[in-house]
Amino acid sequence: MSRPTRAVIDLNALRHNFQLAQSLAPSSQTMPMVKANAYGHGAVEVAKALADSAPAFGVACIEEALELRAAGIKQPILLLEGIFEKSELTLAARHNFWLMVENHPQKQAIIDADLPHPLTLWLGLDSGMHRLGFQPVDIAEVYQALQNSRNVSDKIVVASHFACADDLASDRTAQQVAVFEKTLLDAGLDSSLKSLANSAAVLGWPQTRRDWQRPGYMLYGASPFSEPQPNADQLKPVMCFESAIISLRTVPAGDSVGYTASWTAERDSVIATVSVGYGDGYPRHAPNGTPVLINGMPCPLAGRVSMDMITVDVTDLTTPSIGDKVVLWGADLPVNEVADHCGTIGYELLTRMPARVPRIYL
Repeated sequence: MSRPTRAVIDLNALRHNFQLAQSLAPSSQTMPMVKANAYGHGAVEVAKALADSAPAFGVACIEEALELRAAGIKQPILLLEGIFEKSELTLAARHNFWLMVENHPQKQAIIDADLPHPLTLWLGLDSGMHRLGFQPVDIAEVYQALQNSRNVSDKIVVASHFACADDLASDRTAQQVAVFEKTLLDAGLDSSLKSLANSAAVLGWPQTRRDWQRPGYMLYGASPFSEPQPNADQLKPVMCFESAIISLRTVPAGDSVGYTASWTAERDSVIATVSVGYGDGYPRHAPNGTPVLINGMPCPLAGRVSMDMITVDVTDLTTPSIGDKVVLWGADLPVNEVADHCGTIGYELLTRMPARVPRIYL
């Protein structure tokens, strides 16, 4: 491996973050979310690292679940969007995949199927996010129909998802909890198994912790909040996205750098070229001034991000050299800070990282 661009994954930090989630809700089961290639960190290696502690894993679709099974992961795996085709039901039963059920066609497909084993189901309730899940008025009928099916185990988990849990000042989360609780009480299901808490709720909303919690983003050491929060402040970043300087040059005042000449030197400047670009998941729309760390010092992006390279103003850096380490984000430069400069969120930066970038596991 000669190109210096890589993502270094600290599995001990991952385990620390998982243990933090467990400690905040010790009476809950903690299911790590490893969808989208474990938020860019590598689903197989992340699942293996947590296999001794996690009772189950969560993914978006059956393809992600099959990848984990092929790698030897034995725990139940929840398909958070359920099935997309009826043919997936036999595979789900055979491989002990748990299914979210969120609409009537999914429900009916499960009831009508000829399956070798009953399925463990999670019943999605739309408590106010209005993206997936049954309406509150339908929950009692749907739950009963599924419970009466020979294809369904008797341990149905009722689940919902929060729209605004990352905003600690919003009353939307409390409203959704109230809808969730009233719906189950009215349906006679208040003693059923329940799941509400995502990362933000695990960290900041104690009243949302139920039988199962579903942390994702926090496991990878990034806070879902835009402000300091005592629990989130204990997280340890798992990924260090790094590269190195591959070229240096002096640019006279008035000369521009990079495609579209979007940055012009206001003084004689030293420009470092770094071997990373949007082909590696670094955001093309990162503006001039976005920080990177070189030898531990912040330096500003200078010029348009290319497919394979960025250019950085290192004029104020003492003796920069070819081969110097560059951190794009990591423990000393949070991914959320980079995302703020780019007008996006850290979730996107992590999950869009392609396979081209080698993952190095510590």
